Amino acid sequence: MNQKILTKKTNRLKTFYLNSSIQGKNGLNKSNIYHGNLILVNKDNPLNTKVIHKYNHFVPGVLNHKDIYLEIETYFKLNQLIKYINSGDSIIPISGYRSMQEQKQIFTDSIKENGMDFTQKYVALPGHSEHQTGLAIDLAEQNDVIDFICPNFPYDGICGEFRFHAGRFGFIERYPAGKEELTGIGHEPWHFRYVSYPHSEIIQNFGFTLEEYVHFLKNFSFKDDHLKYKTDKYEYEIFYVKESDLMSFSTILAEEKRPYQISGNNVDGIIITLLNQVVRKSGVKTYERYH
Repeated sequence: MNQKILTKKTNRLKTFYLNSSIQGKNGLNKSNIYHGNLILVNKDNPLNTKVIHKYNHFVPGVLNHKDIYLEIETYFKLNQLIKYINSGDSIIPISGYRSMQEQKQIFTDSIKENGMDFTQKYVALPGHSEHQTGLAIDLAEQNDVIDFICPNFPYDGICGEFRFHAGRFGFIERYPAGKEELTGIGHEPWHFRYVSYPHSEIIQNFGFTLEEYVHFLKNFSFKDDHLKYKTDKYEYEIFYVKESDLMSFSTILAEEKRPYQISGNNVDGIIITLLNQVVRKSGVKTYERYH
């Protein structure tokens, strides 16, 4: 099996994936497409609320704000990042998980207060918002006056430091400048999305949006080339499985001995991330090979 390789020397933290019961009793099925850290939620791809609520667990108290919730892995990774940069109270959360009703209210209120053009640029349609997954967080620099629709989160100071280290902890700036036509949302320097490591770092290195990354991964089918991303301690193997191949791939995955992560893309398939650990022999660094 041919494998394309990306190389990156890094000491960054890693997420360890564990083989789990996420497949379900009968293996992979269509519901796997609609949940996971890499799901693409935008104007063309609404979230599957029923599936999200079944698999995502939301916890309160984001950065000591008891009324703000996030999906549990996102919650802990954000706390780790904030602790790592020692930001204290300089960065505050504005909005995390939202219910359908909350998103509808925000959308309606924004139309009344800001008009339709502004709302369509900065507020996702109900059912099409990443906030409804619990994987997205809006942040602001602490200030006496805070705009809760477009909070200030500059590219310098402590906010710049947060942004610099975000990929290390699995986060990306979701709506970058110059990519508005792809994302369907205006530039939002305050909006961060958890996609998990190493995907966050690959997205940053290539300058991708999540839309571009999901499309890019379709070049790496489980039957053909796999994308390989190397760090100093691990080698990640990433590939795409289209919906029509889910049942046949379930048999293959059941025999997999390496740790792995499954995520749907919320479009037409799933993304598998395998973890290969570095093997050191006589001081020489190599990587385990699997065929």
